[in-house]
Amino acid sequence: MTLPAAPPPGPPKAIATPCIKVCIVDAESSLCLGCYRTLMEIAGWARLPEDERARLMAELPERRSKIRPEKLGLV
Repeated sequence: MTLPAAPPPGPPKAIATPCIKVCIVDAESSLCLGCYRTLMEIAGWARLPEDERARLMAELPERRSKIRPEKLGLV
């Protein structure tokens, strides 16, 4: 008995990312001024499990408060 051939794999699923292409790391907070992630988080983003990426993305808005407003152009 021969099993039917598996369909060819499609393109990989896109990885959700908070990156907005503003890649400047703040020395005080160690956070990117664009996405509020650390360099370690940015470097390992594609290797993180989807649930871990979702957890981190939920934290990012709160992290904004760790960066002085003038660095974000808010003053």
